[in-house]
Amino acid sequence: MKKTSNSARSQQTLPSTVNYGRPIAGWRLRLYTVIFEADTRAGRAFDLSLIACILASITVVMLDSMASVHAEYADLFTVLEWTFTLIFSLEYLARLVCVRHPWRYARSAFGIIDLLALLPTYLAILVPGLHALIDVRVLRLLRIFRVLKMGAYVAEFGALGQALAASRRKILVFMAFVMMVVVVMGTLMYVVEGPENGYTSIPVAVYWAITTMTTVGFGDITPKTDLGRLLASLMMLMGWGTLAVPTGIVSAEFTAQRMRSTYLPTTRSCHECLSEGHAPSAQFCHDCGAPLPPWQRDRSASE
Repeated sequence: MKKTSNSARSQQTLPSTVNYGRPIAGWRLRLYTVIFEADTRAGRAFDLSLIACILASITVVMLDSMASVHAEYADLFTVLEWTFTLIFSLEYLARLVCVRHPWRYARSAFGIIDLLALLPTYLAILVPGLHALIDVRVLRLLRIFRVLKMGAYVAEFGALGQALAASRRKILVFMAFVMMVVVVMGTLMYVVEGPENGYTSIPVAVYWAITTMTTVGFGDITPKTDLGRLLASLMMLMGWGTLAVPTGIVSAEFTAQRMRSTYLPTTRSCHECLSEGHAPSAQFCHDCGAPLPPWQRDRSASE
């Protein structure tokens, strides 16, 4: 009973990829290891190849948006776009096939992003009448979602997400403080300068305070009185120090996470409870106690 409890608890705390269901054996397990795990040469090569395809597809979309380039290379861009679409289609189907719970993957964030990366090309063919309502080329902008998929293949993106999530309350408190400052300073500028100097309302003055606090300073509204310029100078100086605060908060959280880490995380998974993240030298699962399979990692994967 205790083993079942530990297994159930580990299932609730698993990363999203583990919740898809890791196959036990056979070709599906080998395919799963290549696609979802990155400790082997094949897994690392797959991740790097997929990132290269994502970047290349986004580059094609950006170049195709330029009228002069599109006029000369339209046919080439069409071939490349269909090539990338077929590659991403095969990758999406492979992910659905190699997991034990394909519907979970299809409903996950990255599963939806994978689908959004495929839809524009197919919709442009299946629904040609859409041009009567909106240019079908607008649908191609959805392909930019491919860049979000890169977060699944770079470990540093996960560390950044964890640091931001852990410091979200501090950042929210900081943003609330900044909002109070710009509202107060904007109101003061509205009183000091008045509508005759361009500060026609408090929201307009708050807009000026935000652009000044962030050191953007568009110059469309500027103080004319000496007291207004003094307030503007204080806002500019305050902006220098204010911009550094969020960076310090996130950097401190990064340091705290590094100090809490006892070993580098791996994608090594338990075949019994599907819990992953075991140390390379571990022989038994840290959740259910089942024997772990040998850790498969090529030497070149760490280079």
